[in-house]
Amino acid sequence: MSDSPAPLADPHIAFDASEGRRDIVVLGSTGSIGTQAIDLVLRNPDRFRLTALSAAGGRVGLLAEQARQLRVRTVAVAREDAVPALREALAAEYGSEPLPEILAGPDAATDLATSPCHTVLNGITGSIGLAPTLAALEAGRTLALANKESLIVGGPLVKALARPGQIIPVDSEHAALFQALAAGTRADVRKLVVTASGGPFRGRTKAELAHVTPDAALAHPTWAMGPVITINSATLVNKGLEVIEAHLLYDIPFERIEVVVHPQSYVHSMVEFTDGSTLAQATPPDMSGPIAVGIGWPVRVPDAAPAFDWSTASTWEFFPLDNEAFPSVGLARHVGSLGGTAPAVFNAANEECVDAFLAGRLPFNGIMDTVTEVVAEHGQPTRGTSLTVADVLEAETWARARAREMAEKFGEAQPAEARA
Repeated sequence: MSDSPAPLADPHIAFDASEGRRDIVVLGSTGSIGTQAIDLVLRNPDRFRLTALSAAGGRVGLLAEQARQLRVRTVAVAREDAVPALREALAAEYGSEPLPEILAGPDAATDLATSPCHTVLNGITGSIGLAPTLAALEAGRTLALANKESLIVGGPLVKALARPGQIIPVDSEHAALFQALAAGTRADVRKLVVTASGGPFRGRTKAELAHVTPDAALAHPTWAMGPVITINSATLVNKGLEVIEAHLLYDIPFERIEVVVHPQSYVHSMVEFTDGSTLAQATPPDMSGPIAVGIGWPVRVPDAAPAFDWSTASTWEFFPLDNEAFPSVGLARHVGSLGGTAPAVFNAANEECVDAFLAGRLPFNGIMDTVTEVVAEHGQPTRGTSLTVADVLEAETWARARAREMAEKFGEAQPAEARA
């Protein structure tokens, strides 16, 4: 393939396969990934010990319950105004027992990412996960990465810090690629095949997507996720982000990363090797398996996720991607090839446009139309070794503001009946 450095995610490299319990820190513990990770830890107390938790601060009751169940040393919230309610919730859970240490503020999760542990599971949503990702890598922790945005917006920064194989991906697609890649060497790989469910609008033309509603876009056929990632799955932006992520994780050129639509979501991704064989990783749609790989690799966690009943007939379908109706993957390849701050602009503009769509200020097709304009206006990105966290944050701030302006003008330009 090349003499380039080993990829960030390399299944052939195991930093620590020692017996005994692993100490785990979970960032984003009250979200979907975090709650499923905690369930996995509770079911496997001989394998994992959770030492610290972080959350945004909107669900302090759940956070306090998690802290008591796991007897963690430290609890962190991003919102400082949530601390009084958190203390009250912890007191109710712990009674007369000593409470865990409480950290609060925008840097709390970053501080936790450097605390003593084996693995940091970054399940934070959005590019705010970048600082904790960088902190965990710099501290030498194994990083179980569910926060794809931190890698996408800060790719060069992450690659500069991460040792080969230090990142274990938790996205179902990238966990699938990670496992399939274990079957061969890098020189054996012809291409990566990332699967997409196609979302709720698979098979529709761009014209048919013009007037779809937020409720329809939120009705994902196979996965239960938060609103932003669900809309990203409907536009296939999520798949575009995953193409960028695959390129960064596995050091495979964009032209050798393919997207195919697989409505059943059974095959999570595939690796095609140079001898013509293809290895597919498949499980029923469930995130417990990828999470178990993320925090347990190279050791498998028994019964981490449900398995197929192979005695029951089923049909698995695969379709080519409709790039005209869903231009997001092509645009993602473009910004990924540009590198530097371009992916951060793409991601930030998309998040703003998703908010505008959910609020009824922007039509569904307007999401990608607006993101495309913001990316084009951004022009030449800051890139290479000169890229800094400040550059990424500045690019994101500009992109968010510009996307809001464009979305507002887009809404004003629509006929009254289209805005109703």
